[in-house]
Amino acid sequence: MARAVARTSYVRIARALRRVRRRVRGRSGGGDPVTTGTPRPSPASRLFRRTGSTARPGGPAAATHALLRALGLVAVVVAGAWLGLLVVGSVRAPVGPMDTSMTLRPSLTGGTNINVSPLGALELDSHTAPLRLDVDVDQLDPVRAQALVQYPERISGLQEEIVADVGEGARDLALRSCVAVVSGATALALVVYRRPRRALAAGGLALVLLAASGASAYATWNPKSVLEPRFSGLLSSAPSVVGSARSIVTEFDVYQKELARLVTNVTKLYDATSTLPTYQPDPATIRVLHVSDIHLNPAAWHIVASLVEQYDIDLIIDSGDTMDHGSAAENVFLNPIGTLGAPYVWVRGNHDSAVTQEYLERMRNVHVLDGGRAVSVAGVRVAGIGDPQFTPDRTVVPAGDDAERAAGSQLAESLRAQARAGTPVDIAVAHNPVAAHQTDGAVPLVLAGHVHRRVNEVLPNGTRLKIEGSTGGGGLRAVEKDEPEKVHASVLYLDRDTRRLQAWDEITLGGLGLTTAEVARRVPDEVLPGTSPAPAPTSPSPSATPGRPTAPGSGSPTAPAPSPTLAQPPRPSTPAPRP
Repeated sequence: MARAVARTSYVRIARALRRVRRRVRGRSGGGDPVTTGTPRPSPASRLFRRTGSTARPGGPAAATHALLRALGLVAVVVAGAWLGLLVVGSVRAPVGPMDTSMTLRPSLTGGTNINVSPLGALELDSHTAPLRLDVDVDQLDPVRAQALVQYPERISGLQEEIVADVGEGARDLALRSCVAVVSGATALALVVYRRPRRALAAGGLALVLLAASGASAYATWNPKSVLEPRFSGLLSSAPSVVGSARSIVTEFDVYQKELARLVTNVTKLYDATSTLPTYQPDPATIRVLHVSDIHLNPAAWHIVASLVEQYDIDLIIDSGDTMDHGSAAENVFLNPIGTLGAPYVWVRGNHDSAVTQEYLERMRNVHVLDGGRAVSVAGVRVAGIGDPQFTPDRTVVPAGDDAERAAGSQLAESLRAQARAGTPVDIAVAHNPVAAHQTDGAVPLVLAGHVHRRVNEVLPNGTRLKIEGSTGGGGLRAVEKDEPEKVHASVLYLDRDTRRLQAWDEITLGGLGLTTAEVARRVPDEVLPGTSPAPAPTSPSPSATPGRPTAPGSGSPTAPAPSPTLAQPPRPSTPAPRP
């Protein structure tokens, strides 16, 4: 079917290009006397046409004609190469226990796309070139899969076997692609121009373009891209596909091992018949689910509960704006928190009232943080502060960033006091990023929300700031936009011994009325192989002790923020707060 479609496309493209060629030749005075009615060109004119010289009279027209001819040749080469790849540019290759199809496709961004039907697709930023590698997992070979089950000792050599299989498949694909590209461009040029010399020139140009694309892919090849895959498809299969963050990061020594691990994970998924395999998280990691800005969306609780179960979450951290107006009538919305299956740490947002906070404080398994209070939950010490502002109505003028900076300074002072007492905090939480910036240097990781978009940055004094998007997809306000706001959440992987961030998965779901799902693995630069670990945050001496806010909306006393270290680069601009 694909070849029949390609042949039909071949004929149509050839006819269209011939018509364009005739029109161009007719307008430039070099047309065929039968089709254009112009006199037959003289021998000198025919010589000019072959050489493309601009020395004859009518220079601008001749130059335009030569340019159009060159562009036409390039168009014929590109179209012929694409059709050649479409018809014969794929190979079937066994990779470990799986049968796969490898294909090169034109692309503006490059990369590698692994299709695991019907589960979804895995994308890797493996290279930058005008060619993308598509790998389709066709089926699991029962004989080779059963051999691995019967002879477990073969698993030790699976890495070398997979690397050899992929290398052989890549060589076959490269050879077949060269033949397909050259043959396709030559054939289409012969159909369009009806001149063997022009057809051979098109084939040579196609080979040069393919070689340049291959050189670009080789120069930009990124074997570490397997550390940060993007998975789209069935969300329930994502944990098994992307694997354990701990093992991926700490056991990475060569690309071949990661390739074997990736194929092994896909094999486990593809082998599932009635149910998907159970995700087995690494016991050396603590898994923290970061949510924010639910804004009274009841669907968020189902999403959170699903993620807790799929990723075996140890702790949930909510950075505020769980409610929309903070009224007592909304409190019943919070009842599902007790059934989520993991401890829940919460800080107040500017849409959450004191009534909301009091209701959560009475719930079991919920830890409300305010005023810099710290708790130890699931092996992680967390401190946080509620938003000093209460602005559920967007017509209310907020108190401004001064109140947020004062709250952040209060949180930073609490973090330094905890460190001096010998109980350092691992994660700080504030709703507004303006407040979160004040903790720079006092804690390794600070979480925030409020702006309804993801931001990840390392502050000048070494603290990593992670801002989460809206887990409620904007809540009740999602219907006010032309397109629904997407649902965001993140799974943070912390080392159980050091409680430092090892990796995180960014989970993005389609908003209201959409069913898309994507999971993107991210790894901090300081834990990538071959990089030196980042220095621990250092706490500058506080200049004053800020006061404690009295109630939401009443503001808090201002206090000077700690001065940044002079040797550090200037701090990135703070994202604009969202009301």
